[in-house]
Amino acid sequence: MAAAYTIFGLNLVFCKDIANSESISPYVLFTFRALGASALFWLLSLLSPKEKIDRGDLLKMAAASFVGLFVPQMTFLIAMTMTSAIDTAIIGTLGPIFTMIFAFIFLKEPITGKKAGGVALSFAGIIFLIFNSIHQGGAATTSPAGVLLLLVNSLSFSLYLGLFRPLISKYSVVTFMKWCFLFSLLLSLPISLKGLIITDYASIPVQVRWEIGYLVFFATFVAYFLIPYGQKWIRPTLVSMYSYLQPIVTTIVSIWVGLDSLSWQKILASALVVGGVILVSRSRSANS
Repeated sequence: MAAAYTIFGLNLVFCKDIANSESISPYVLFTFRALGASALFWLLSLLSPKEKIDRGDLLKMAAASFVGLFVPQMTFLIAMTMTSAIDTAIIGTLGPIFTMIFAFIFLKEPITGKKAGGVALSFAGIIFLIFNSIHQGGAATTSPAGVLLLLVNSLSFSLYLGLFRPLISKYSVVTFMKWCFLFSLLLSLPISLKGLIITDYASIPVQVRWEIGYLVFFATFVAYFLIPYGQKWIRPTLVSMYSYLQPIVTTIVSIWVGLDSLSWQKILASALVVGGVILVSRSRSANS
């Protein structure tokens, strides 16, 4: 999970750059992600043991694809063109809170004092970090539609973590994800087909092409291989807590390239985040 969300942290920087370039629409970009990941998972499945899917589970996988892949990824990519970096980061901190609530409702995962305290501690650390390090990027201002899309993003992925863990645990990662990404690809084609045809691919800057490649391979195929694997071993609330690594990674990258500087505020914020994750992981209901 730490590796997956570190990848997402770098991806946040690249997605903002892709959005700022205005060379490719969010719909086309999502289809690239779904097509690339679908092809890679299906190829990988040829090298994996064949797995029979129970009757009715394909429909559940289609629902998981819609709630956990299509809606979160699509809303995020569109929101990147409508929100500033700081607002994107702030709204993203709500994910673990939503996940804790959904896990309580659907999986009867108790909300212990340690768990609630850990979420609150990390939440405080991330908010402190955001206001001391993350700079503007993406849209100059945030629109109400952008805020709504980011809320839908957090709610949808949190619902996926809380609702579909039994299904994810039932099948291998490759089997589960090859079907989920195929369903996402089929969902995206009706709304991206026109964009796929009219996009001027030759005009896309070389740097943006590399960033799209990273988005497809690492932030989609690799990350979404790691996440369901991690879900088999740890419960939804702890899974979502690792999303707090994203702003930390973004800040480290910003410092590395000279866009930010190290300060005691950033060190304290990071310590609060890590402390919160440790507290949640020590909760009696955090592990499977």
